[in-house]
Amino acid sequence: MIYVTQVAPYRDGPAGVHGVLGQSATAMAELADAAGLAYRQIPDVRDLSADELASVRVVALFTIGETPWDDVQRATLLDRLRTGGLGVIAIHAATDSCYGWDDYGLLVGARFNGHPWTQDFTLDVCDENHPAVAHLGPTWMWHDEVYQFRDLRPDARVLLQLDDSQLDLSRPGVNRPTFGFPISWCFEEQQGRVFSTALGHFPAAWESVTFMRHIQGGLSWVLGQPG
Repeated sequence: MIYVTQVAPYRDGPAGVHGVLGQSATAMAELADAAGLAYRQIPDVRDLSADELASVRVVALFTIGETPWDDVQRATLLDRLRTGGLGVIAIHAATDSCYGWDDYGLLVGARFNGHPWTQDFTLDVCDENHPAVAHLGPTWMWHDEVYQFRDLRPDARVLLQLDDSQLDLSRPGVNRPTFGFPISWCFEEQQGRVFSTALGHFPAAWESVTFMRHIQGGLSWVLGQPG
């Protein structure tokens, strides 16, 4: 597994830096080891060799801004995903990346469209048989940023959804999508699998066994576990 944690500027200015990146890297190394995968954190994709990208089993992303993937890297990621050699995990701000790469939305499943809220909320578990949420029961109480999205893939299997009755829809920046407020989903891109979760902004997430099992279940699924 490689875990990409690059912070890069947006096209119109700097991106914010998430303070949990180092903590999350330690957590992802633990999950990779438990899955029998070698692990390397990638703070800058310009240091990622073509050979490594062509052989890695899982690419996990906690990125923000215009991650500087070159054309060969982009083509390799999509080709290996589509042929089943690669699984992808998108964590938190990974959907707020690569606006200059049209196919990136296909890679992670949706595009970030703001987070007007940070609050406590109760998530509905939409697919109780999926390993990323099977441990949760019918609902999950959590505290995090609440993302809204655009361009959600129509074939995305929503795993966690937030009922918008819990949200103040009059707040500035609210753009309620027709598909509501999915928080985690998965999908298959031809023969490859992608798991995405918008959670993980705060340190408490990466200290939580419940959250870690959420990520671990997503990792198991992209590696081929049924669900």
